[in-house]
Amino acid sequence: MSPTFDPSTPEGPDTYLQVIAPDGTRNRCEEIDEWVKDIDVPALEKLYIDMACIRRLDSEGTALQRQGELGLWAPLLGQEAAQIGSGRALENDDFIFPSYREHGVAYCRGVNPHDLLRMWRGAAPSGWNPYEVNMANQQIVIGAQTLHAAGYAMGLKFDGSSAAAITYFGDGATSQGDVSEAMVFAASYQAPLVFFCQNNHWAISEPVARQTTGHIADRAAGFGLATWRVDGNDVLAVMAATRAALAHVRTGSGPAFIEAVTYRMGAHTTADDPTRYRDALELEEWAAKDPLDRIAAHLDTLGADLEELKKRSGAAADELAAGLREAITTMPDPSVDDLFAHVYSHPHPGLEEQRENYATYLAGFAAEAQGTK
Repeated sequence: MSPTFDPSTPEGPDTYLQVIAPDGTRNRCEEIDEWVKDIDVPALEKLYIDMACIRRLDSEGTALQRQGELGLWAPLLGQEAAQIGSGRALENDDFIFPSYREHGVAYCRGVNPHDLLRMWRGAAPSGWNPYEVNMANQQIVIGAQTLHAAGYAMGLKFDGSSAAAITYFGDGATSQGDVSEAMVFAASYQAPLVFFCQNNHWAISEPVARQTTGHIADRAAGFGLATWRVDGNDVLAVMAATRAALAHVRTGSGPAFIEAVTYRMGAHTTADDPTRYRDALELEEWAAKDPLDRIAAHLDTLGADLEELKKRSGAAADELAAGLREAITTMPDPSVDDLFAHVYSHPHPGLEEQRENYATYLAGFAAEAQGTK
């Protein structure tokens, strides 16, 4: 049974499952330990490098927006463990339905930096072919992707597939009707779907305490979902819970729900100013729970060469950053015809009429500029 929720009490291991403490200590956690017993020092180092890379990806995305190269960016700073831990727990044939902040999950899926930035630059309505990486494009509409995921997972069950689906969303999305409806459908059809909530404590400017009087995972239990509430800044705890949840849904036992308790250290998006609604002391509290620092501290207790690891992670992050910069400089602007592409799966006379009308409209400007109109 979950402890009584008190929004004034700091989150800690008595309120969620934790494997690695903020100081790097390895905790015994009987509920999920078995799911990460294969993670040795080299595997931990890879997870650290992954998190270092997406932290750099995030800082580059923010910088590119500030430099006018992107129209908007949704930072993930502080949520690296939640995204890498879950992303690396998935099988290749599992299908992902993200929100707009899962850049790290896209990184795990091998999405090209060029494709990751296209939507945020306004160069395309979507970034990549979902079926090439088994990951839908990032969803801007809050919570809508959960319904897409429920439908896809129902299809997996009807097809007799062994694959699963996973959908990501934030704490604020749990107040949207779409998320509740998706849980109803998934539970009713016992669909192989994992709902992954990154509880980062702030739905834009609204604190999580204003979203719920209990733990978010408790809501899911009310729909009949198996639930895990984990330390979202502990990459091993997240990986373990995701593996356990995936195993649960693959057996036909119905959908699962993970609440990864983390914190958004940056702004909601680059159009947001969190200093207007958030206390600096809260940032200090969560900075002490940094996901990269704790894994580094744990690796230190295991005798790993941290200096060499940080050189490797720095080199990998530099390479990723260079790819992002190159993508921006080589990304073409969309053509007029791109506005009408992929609206319908087959030719549509109404769309063709709109295309012709728009072409005539633009031709009028050209004619006026040349003095022929």
